[in-house]
Amino acid sequence: MHQKTNLPGAELTVLPLRARAADQGDDRQPTVPIAPQAAPATQGAGVDTYQADRALHAMLARLSGGISPVALLLAYTDWLSHLTSSPQRQIEISQEALLDAQRFVEAARQFFSPGQGPWSLIKPQAQDRRFARPEWEQPLFNLMAQAFLLGQQWWHKATTGVRGVAKQNEAIVEFSVRQMLDVLSPSNFAATNPEVLRKSFESGGANFVRGWQNFCSDWIRLASAELGPVKTDDFVLGETVATSRGKVVYRNELIELIQYYPTTDKVHPEPILIVPAWIMKYYILDLSPQNSLVKYLTGEGFTVFMISWRNPDAADREVAFDDYRKLGVKAALDKIGTIVADRQVHALGYCLGGTLLSVSAATMARDGDNRLKSISLVAAQTDFTEAGELTLFINESQVAFLEDMMWERGVLDTTQMAGAFQLLRSNDLIWSRLTHDYLMGERAVPSDLMAWNADATRLPYRMHSEYLRKLFLNNDLAGGRYLVEGKPISLSDIHTPMFVVGTLRDHVAPWKSVYKIHYQVDADVTFLLASGGHNAGIVAPPGEQGHTYRIQTKGADATYTGPDEWLKTVPSVEGSWWQEWTTWLAAQSGELSRPPRMGIEAVEEDNLPDAPGDYVRH
Repeated sequence: MHQKTNLPGAELTVLPLRARAADQGDDRQPTVPIAPQAAPATQGAGVDTYQADRALHAMLARLSGGISPVALLLAYTDWLSHLTSSPQRQIEISQEALLDAQRFVEAARQFFSPGQGPWSLIKPQAQDRRFARPEWEQPLFNLMAQAFLLGQQWWHKATTGVRGVAKQNEAIVEFSVRQMLDVLSPSNFAATNPEVLRKSFESGGANFVRGWQNFCSDWIRLASAELGPVKTDDFVLGETVATSRGKVVYRNELIELIQYYPTTDKVHPEPILIVPAWIMKYYILDLSPQNSLVKYLTGEGFTVFMISWRNPDAADREVAFDDYRKLGVKAALDKIGTIVADRQVHALGYCLGGTLLSVSAATMARDGDNRLKSISLVAAQTDFTEAGELTLFINESQVAFLEDMMWERGVLDTTQMAGAFQLLRSNDLIWSRLTHDYLMGERAVPSDLMAWNADATRLPYRMHSEYLRKLFLNNDLAGGRYLVEGKPISLSDIHTPMFVVGTLRDHVAPWKSVYKIHYQVDADVTFLLASGGHNAGIVAPPGEQGHTYRIQTKGADATYTGPDEWLKTVPSVEGSWWQEWTTWLAAQSGELSRPPRMGIEAVEEDNLPDAPGDYVRH
């Protein structure tokens, strides 16, 4: 049966992937849900005997925000049982608490003495902006802040360093305790926050009125499942963001392929294919014109193609990770080959799109497909053993819990996606925002990045289960165990020159994890470490102040340098990484020539829309 989707500008017939495989003679087995463990022998063919268990877990997920209570219980049991059987460690922790109390009392008594003053006991970490304002240096508020930071430091020591506790369980306990303590920060309460008190005095309490209005507005949006920053008419798709001129030149069940019009008389002969992550809308790389990587690339004489992923719904529950490779990267390269014939392609993958590009490149290398001229990975991981605090949510208990939650819904929806990423930076993304919006009564100035962040996506059940198990949990790609079409692939088969970008404050793809590509591939690797985080560090247009980077190239036969030593020896440079990348791309490209045609100008493209396309609007 054919499934139709109603999209503006065209009536698109979408064939379910299982039917598509049969119609096209695909030798892949019919897709089935990925079971978390082997089914018992009593299970009938095609019958899920765990439906009651899954339904219970799905109900619990609504109450826990998708966090497995069993995983938390196991972690705390591991920590408490080992701490209980470690009397010397208990004594050390107790002595540390008494010492901190004595130091605090002495500091409070001598606060106005010479040599004493703000932050004499403990200072906030560089990334902690809660107490950065000068109001927090006033005696009473400064002492409250220091008391809180001392308590936070003590709990960190109490939850770490206990012999025998599994590393991941220790990290879960430390992380969850830190999240609970952050709720009690003096910056979160009007009576203990000097910034809020000053604002209240200056406005006569109007900030609380505005804060209540903001709260009511957000509550209405929460009830209607419209999460994320407040949407604004200042940033509209195709009008103020995603405005680069282009045309959808190909469409299938999963992607629209956009080709952008040239803005120079001559272009480099090799086109660029950008593979964004499908956990985000593609236009983070084509925001407002001053922040658009696409606009910058076309201005530098490159022909740019962009994949725009369709936002899945419950009907797409059986879409597999390999479908994203075949219907995404492979299909896009096939189409580009018909438009720009006999030319190799520069490919860039961002975040999860970079992981997919790595899988695709290793598969192409295994199969003797040499269509890639260069490979660029941006904030993308290929080894997940040190994937930062995001791995706290990835263990057998948590993955099984997430699978059961997605089993009911068919997708991992936007609420779980947003919640997990916000927890990683709760000070910046949760508590600071609540203080600013509800206590100060202010709203952040809208930006194109905020508007993009509010435009959330979903993930299909099967794809996300495979991603969590094969890549995060089992680390099959890094271990040479990842199978494509029944045969393993190896990153070491990649000999194509690579440009790899990490960001210094990335909580999603930590740069040291990204750096591991150095010893995984057999290729020249130019590694660039940019300032900023996972998104803001990538959107770094030339001319914008505050951007720095470090860059160095390692030849395929050169000896390996560890990340810590690399950071010490490679100097920092002011400027945008975009310029370094395009300089590198130009060196990998041929002589300038006339721009290629737009699409193939065939009948099947007549009904395809201009950029930004239809898929991005849903």
